[in-house]
Amino acid sequence: MIVLGIETSCDETAAAVVATTAAGPRILSNLVRSQLAEHMPYGGVVPEIAARAHLDHLDPAILRALAEAGVLLGEVDGVAAAAGPGLIGGLIVGSTMAKGLAWAAGKPFLAINHLEAHALTVRLTDEVEFPYLLLLVSGGHCQLLVCVGVGHYTRLGTTLDDAAGEAFDKAAKLIGLGYPGGPAVEAAARDGDPCRFVLPRPMKSRPGCDFSFSGLKTAVRQITSERGPLDPRDQADLAASLQLAICEALTDRTANAITGFLREHPEGDTLVVAGGVAANKQLRICLTKLAEDAGLRFVAPPPALCTDNGATIAWAGIERLRLNLVDGLDAPLRPRWPLDTAAPPRPGAGVKA
Repeated sequence: MIVLGIETSCDETAAAVVATTAAGPRILSNLVRSQLAEHMPYGGVVPEIAARAHLDHLDPAILRALAEAGVLLGEVDGVAAAAGPGLIGGLIVGSTMAKGLAWAAGKPFLAINHLEAHALTVRLTDEVEFPYLLLLVSGGHCQLLVCVGVGHYTRLGTTLDDAAGEAFDKAAKLIGLGYPGGPAVEAAARDGDPCRFVLPRPMKSRPGCDFSFSGLKTAVRQITSERGPLDPRDQADLAASLQLAICEALTDRTANAITGFLREHPEGDTLVVAGGVAANKQLRICLTKLAEDAGLRFVAPPPALCTDNGATIAWAGIERLRLNLVDGLDAPLRPRWPLDTAAPPRPGAGVKA
């Protein structure tokens, strides 16, 4: 089975071809064009600029992905595209292209939930069986979910305000580290003292699995306002303190989720982290120890597959295609698309629910 995957939900223009083989899944090509240069002057993603960049670069990306994979469009078994959640302009570009290719080649179209693509990535890279516990943590989402099967997810907790990735980005700007914030903070933190600045661990030791990071951003703002321009030592120490605070907050909430997961699914044996923030090494260290203490296996995809890319979309397409979960060419776009549609919304969580 071979699927072409297209990802345009935010600021990466990506296309990939993934196949199933006797030896397991195989990524035949995976091309990602970052729009970092376009958005850096603004300190964040500008939706209109992102959509225009997708228009300019998606077609050559698809052609190159097929060429590198050595596959003709007529040889794929399906065309998958991120249909939400995300920026509506980008979703329109990617999904319209995918629908047109599927129609022209007479192939099934698969409208992929961008979050489900992250959730299923470990099944592309590792042998992970359902059910498993997932910490999905990115710039726009921060959730704990039980992955019961393809299309079947139970949310245990979500952010009440900001996502961890957003906290990284906004705090990095306050510290003077630039954009994107996550990698900038991690790089600066390598030379920093994580104990120098006292920062809160939002929600720590409280019952439940929900997150909150707005207070942490406020604490960083107060420090930077009081101290004025930070020198390189201040920046490194504050970055290290911020990174540790976020990682410890995520680990604390995940510990509560593990208890509930094992109670409801005693057969479950795996803790998974996915999403852009999952590339953070400090977070992986914290979660590895947490899983070991709980007697669970810890699995994280390679960092390159944690950020947005076409391979994860293509793999989610394969997972759905082999269950015959295909979509019509009239499949809608969903800027907001929760994995657990039965979960109640959280006040203040907005698109991060």
